[in-house]
Amino acid sequence: MNDQAQELRNLIKHQSVLKDEKSTRILTVTSGKGGVGKSNFTLNFALGLQQKGYKVLVFDADIGLANIDVLMGVTSKYNLYHLLKREKTVWDIIHTGPLGLQFIAGGSGFNDLIRLTEEELDYFADQVSQLNGHVDFIIFDTGAGLSKETLKFILAAQETIVVTTPEPTSITDAYAIIKMVHSMDYEVSFRLVVNRVLDWKEGRQTADKLSMVAKQFMNIDIPTLGYVMDDSHVSKAVRKQVPFSIAFPDCPAAKSLSELTNNFLTNQMPADNQGAAVKGFLNRMIRLLKQ
Repeated sequence: MNDQAQELRNLIKHQSVLKDEKSTRILTVTSGKGGVGKSNFTLNFALGLQQKGYKVLVFDADIGLANIDVLMGVTSKYNLYHLLKREKTVWDIIHTGPLGLQFIAGGSGFNDLIRLTEEELDYFADQVSQLNGHVDFIIFDTGAGLSKETLKFILAAQETIVVTTPEPTSITDAYAIIKMVHSMDYEVSFRLVVNRVLDWKEGRQTADKLSMVAKQFMNIDIPTLGYVMDDSHVSKAVRKQVPFSIAFPDCPAAKSLSELTNNFLTNQMPADNQGAAVKGFLNRMIRLLKQ
């Protein structure tokens, strides 16, 4: 009888673990070059998900240019560095921004991450794995360009939003980062966001141009997640250190971002391509860091 009770407890525990593993989805946001509004997009996209009733944690993984906290006007006392030095736990370094959005500041921590010993990597993985099931989405705001650190986050997460603008150099650099990842034979699902568009026509033309080249030369489909309008309210919000979707909720950029967020939630990636569980992400990340 006791054996049956124990088996039942084990089954319930196993089902709970499976439920948690499915509940947290990991995304990376990247761009081929700096200056395209990637971090601003990440922050306001995360807030858009929060407004839809989802719990989100933003992980600022932009080495050297971490600025998510600055965009919110929030002071982050602790960051990833304190976790890696075992001075704080993962719960200690989580801060709260507008609308209850949770975030972890990067600081200099990601520079240390790629130089950790195997024991230190295991500690990092153990700490971050505790976030599994804590939120619905963990969004990594990576650095721009083809750095080895950014590449590791893209390969580990398996689902990446690439932010570009209609500028030819931005499109070329976005294509370059997609091509680099594709050449490494990893199954990574990309989706495209065109930022700072003058109108929907310009956004669609930009997206179609990149998608057509990707299909022609790599035989891969790059779905378009949406477009964000070029809007003077965005720079005003940056100066105020308030996310534009909160400071100016009715501005063109905020409205277009809301539509984009709805599109994201309506058109979820297939489960097999999500790489959603924190445990799966960490296993891939640790493997890549040890290479």
